[in-house]
Amino acid sequence: MGDVAVGARSGHDDPEERNGLPETPSDMTDDSASATGDGGDSSEGSGTDRKKQKSFWKELPLLVGIALLLALLIKTFLVQAFSIPSDSMMNTLQRGDRVLVDKLTPWFGSEPERGEVVVFHDPGGWLEGEPTPEPNAVQKFLSFIGLMPSAEEKDLIKRTIAVGGDTVECKKGGPVKVNGKALDERDYIYPGSSACDDMPFGPFKVPNDKIWVMGDNRQNSQDSRYHMEDVNRGFVPVDKVVGRAVVVAWPLDRWSTLPVPGTFDQAGIDAAAAAMPAAAPAALGVAGALPVVLWRRRLTGRRTAG
Repeated sequence: MGDVAVGARSGHDDPEERNGLPETPSDMTDDSASATGDGGDSSEGSGTDRKKQKSFWKELPLLVGIALLLALLIKTFLVQAFSIPSDSMMNTLQRGDRVLVDKLTPWFGSEPERGEVVVFHDPGGWLEGEPTPEPNAVQKFLSFIGLMPSAEEKDLIKRTIAVGGDTVECKKGGPVKVNGKALDERDYIYPGSSACDDMPFGPFKVPNDKIWVMGDNRQNSQDSRYHMEDVNRGFVPVDKVVGRAVVVAWPLDRWSTLPVPGTFDQAGIDAAAAAMPAAAPAALGVAGALPVVLWRRRLTGRRTAG
């Protein structure tokens, strides 16, 4: 009896459970449709990815062209890399260093200043007879767009010591003097080098629009001192200057900036400023005396007429 009651109770509950959890074919169809829908989305995403890949490869030549154009513009107007081929600027610069040269500021009329390290085109036979390496086609192309220093151009790199209007000199055993001010060159001159014992010079005045340059390794630098007999008398025309070297960019362990040494900031070194103290009192004296002279002349004239 107990078994029948249980059986009857169980038989009554089964239809309720089936009604509570419907398992109709329509529900199965919905699930299947949902699964199929997901599969369709995945297929569509794969097609989009393929379109993106094709679009990237189509745009790649344009991107490369833009990059090369920007590199060429940067090299022409902003910054250019140069390689150091000699020891004339040691220890500031060593053979094999790559420096970045600022070419932008000269476009705005800026001229070299005392103490700056500058790159300039050969002003007149300074590199005559020097061998020039023959680069391959790849090197020529990279040099053209500025990604590699040029091996064909005959350029030099030295430190600007004096500019137009300055008086510069150096006697054997003495320091370099600019406008009468001795330069303390210990910050940049090669250890053990003398200021100019191998080739003393001056005093003479630097012409306008020209500069006087010297290497930091004085006894191993064919600089302005050694070309005083050429057409420019050793001076470098400002229009031959490519730009100022601002950074040693390579090798990485040699990375450094190239600031102007403090000795070039000393008081009184500027030619115009040095001339002001002497000229100013005289000018003020003339300006003050002129009204008195005119007043006396007018007074004398009136007395004579009377």
